[in-house]
Amino acid sequence: MSFEELGLQAELLRAIRAQGYTQPTPIQAKAIPVILNGRDVLAGAQTGTGKTAAFTLPLLQLLEGRSGGRQPRALVLTPTRELAAQVGESVATYGAHLNQRSAVIFGGVGINPQIERLRRGVDILVATPGRLLDHAGQKTVDLSRVEILVLDEADRMLDMGFIHDIRRVLKLLPQKRQNLLFSATYSDQIRQLANGLLHQPEMIEVARRNTTAENVSQLVHLVDKGDKRRLLSHLIRAGDWHQVLIFTRTKHGANRLAEQLSRDGILSAAIHGNKSQSARTRALQEFKSNKLTALVATDIAARGLDIDNLPHVVNFELPNVAEDYVHRIGRTGRAGSSGAALSLVSDEERKLLKDIHRLLKREIPVEIVEGFEPSPSGAPSVPASVEAPRRPRRPRNRRRGGRGNQAKAG
Repeated sequence: MSFEELGLQAELLRAIRAQGYTQPTPIQAKAIPVILNGRDVLAGAQTGTGKTAAFTLPLLQLLEGRSGGRQPRALVLTPTRELAAQVGESVATYGAHLNQRSAVIFGGVGINPQIERLRRGVDILVATPGRLLDHAGQKTVDLSRVEILVLDEADRMLDMGFIHDIRRVLKLLPQKRQNLLFSATYSDQIRQLANGLLHQPEMIEVARRNTTAENVSQLVHLVDKGDKRRLLSHLIRAGDWHQVLIFTRTKHGANRLAEQLSRDGILSAAIHGNKSQSARTRALQEFKSNKLTALVATDIAARGLDIDNLPHVVNFELPNVAEDYVHRIGRTGRAGSSGAALSLVSDEERKLLKDIHRLLKREIPVEIVEGFEPSPSGAPSVPASVEAPRRPRRPRNRRRGGRGNQAKAG
């Protein structure tokens, strides 16, 4: 199937061709005709499936030619600043040959430039819930003319505690409108939200829920907690990796690991909620342009990151929630490309690994890298910088400077 067969107008097809795309992804092929017909949609799609274009393209076409004023006629709600910015980029890219005006508003930056932008008039507004409610409270935005509402990554919005903000936003919208809800997973909360929001929706699901992409190779390296950073540096050098996204559980852990990797000669930066928006944007741009080798992120900061052809994802620490493992490794192996997902697992994380296996309904292959063998189960983990206690343990060449054999990158 081609984009021409989906009923898109010439201006959109021109913008699509300029991006080098020739065939729609499954979510685009299924969702675009339904949205163009004015139906409500409940779409289940993992990250990397092309879902942003699946709603951006028909949204642009539906609004083109309709009489509009200064107030938004389409509202896209997203959970994070990064995702809002990327949806805004898609709207601008695909709408390059149309007359739609768009704006992106989120917290962490000054509100006055956003107020000025809204005053000039907006057709498509992309926003995070908190900052949108700030504008509504100051009466700098009027949502009474919204014709199309999109909730993007609705599951993540609920995970982040935005349900009350979403309900407050819904009260500001007209009753009659088209609603599009996109979610990677279907929880009871998502179903409850969908039941109250959508009217006779078309159900679209292009991937089994909580499954990982088939073109992502997965591997677990068992290693002591105190040896993780040295093993990670070794893998990056031995595999000659040029781009790797690394996940930690905490903001402090992300900062510390990025600093340690940089001291190891691996250019790195951290992104998380405590970083300013300008710092996060700069780090992402440098990572995309290969000025940085490693980007260390927390789950919330990384959600919505759109990085073309990302070859490697590393779980420096396993997530506490098994579903987040699927979201994490979904950053690689996107749009038909292949990718590798590695997890560095210490003895303390074996239960988390079992939870992931239970979710995936299969076990991830395990490989121990020579020179980084874990201590016997239950023995304390000793960082490489600390002298080992006087107790029996297997000899390690690395204490004499040896690195062991090169490990497979996946």
